[in-house]
Amino acid sequence: MTEGRILVGLYRHNVWANLRLLEACAGLSDTQLDASTAGTYGRLRDTLVHLCAAEERYVSTLAGKRPDRPLRESDGFPGFAELSARARGSGEALVAIAVEADADWTITAPYRGQDTTVRAGIVMTQAINHATEHRQQAMTAMAQQGLGVPDLSGWAYGETGG
Repeated sequence: MTEGRILVGLYRHNVWANLRLLEACAGLSDTQLDASTAGTYGRLRDTLVHLCAAEERYVSTLAGKRPDRPLRESDGFPGFAELSARARGSGEALVAIAVEADADWTITAPYRGQDTTVRAGIVMTQAINHATEHRQQAMTAMAQQGLGVPDLSGWAYGETGG
């Protein structure tokens, strides 16, 4: 397997993990979704919106265009159907970008309040790191409430044929 195909697999796992997390949270009560756990982004529902909104922003940065209606944290919780559709769309867009990515590709991206030229691979790395971090925070919030958490590991993904 070439490096590019391995990276595509990593982004396919990202889509699967995001959707599996959203599915696990969809049956939670408003009280459970409104829970906040120290050391996490904030309320569980806000973490999920942030995860999906940020991924859309990474895709926008990489693709050079914004969605017609970008998901914004300030707009509140749009519901699980909308979040799942957004997660699938941005996740599949990252997969497509990974298929075409070139190691020397550079883009202009916002960083610490100003535009900077950066290798696209840095943005791709940040997209994976960010998603992993916030999925773990969401699962921590679930675990702190005594709720079951989904197994989002690479091993679990592999068992699905991923």
